[in-house]
Amino acid sequence: MTAAAAELTTPIPAADRAPARSRGGFSVGRTLKYAVLLAFLLVVLIPVYVLVVTSFKGPGDASPARAWNLPTTWTLDNWTAAWTALSPALWRTVQMVVPAAIISSFLGSMNGFVLSRWRFRGADLVFTLILFGMFIPYQAVMIPLLQLMLGMGVPSGVPSLILLHVIYGIPITTLIFRNYYQTIPNELIEASRVDGAGMLRTYASVVLPISVPSFVVVLIWQFTSAWNDFLFAVFFSSSQNGPVTLALNNLANGALLTNYGQSMAGALLASFPTLLVYVLLGKYFIGGLMSGSVKG
Repeated sequence: MTAAAAELTTPIPAADRAPARSRGGFSVGRTLKYAVLLAFLLVVLIPVYVLVVTSFKGPGDASPARAWNLPTTWTLDNWTAAWTALSPALWRTVQMVVPAAIISSFLGSMNGFVLSRWRFRGADLVFTLILFGMFIPYQAVMIPLLQLMLGMGVPSGVPSLILLHVIYGIPITTLIFRNYYQTIPNELIEASRVDGAGMLRTYASVVLPISVPSFVVVLIWQFTSAWNDFLFAVFFSSSQNGPVTLALNNLANGALLTNYGQSMAGALLASFPTLLVYVLLGKYFIGGLMSGSVKG
């Protein structure tokens, strides 16, 4: 037998043989996975399709029977009317959401740092009591909370909503920051103490500059929660000084759901800011969550 024939008849090791189904890039498991993901994507996008298509329909064209049909005549009247009705409330919502998210984030950061790195007697009990605020239903305390706010003389509308979202945002922001600060090496904190830095100096000069991932997480979280809130808006504001969720509800009720196109356009306008935040900062949101999920 020649050397060439021997080489042809030599069996190929099993480790070097690629499965036949993967040589051409085809895999049953991979195809099934993408098919399931595509099905879930279609389920999620179906309401979006109805929203977008209906927002461009005229009053006579927008009806439940024709929800799936494209507009007979494309019009921007619904968007113009929705913007006119919601634009003041959109600006008030921005005035409410931005300071509420920033203030609650910084308070949660300071709480998380103290509870994770500067231990004191009863620290675990204090942390447990703070977290307890996450599990109290808002509906259960709404009437006493309303009486408290009236007794304090806090003006309704944006000031009241800022205060409420800051207070109710402290538990979740404290939890996120505490978990993140526990991943910081102890040597970094000890080095700042050796250099003579106290608690505030260590926080401001050492810890705060490396807290960007967690700040991204809590800012997005608080921004979305405050923007989409409706319960606080009903109790602590009115149509003249309330956020966009209250204005959107009034827009739908005012139209008696007969002008579906205007209601759909208003819903898209109200949801666009939170969608934009997640599109621009979504990858940082996931990265920030993962940075504090495992203790390093």
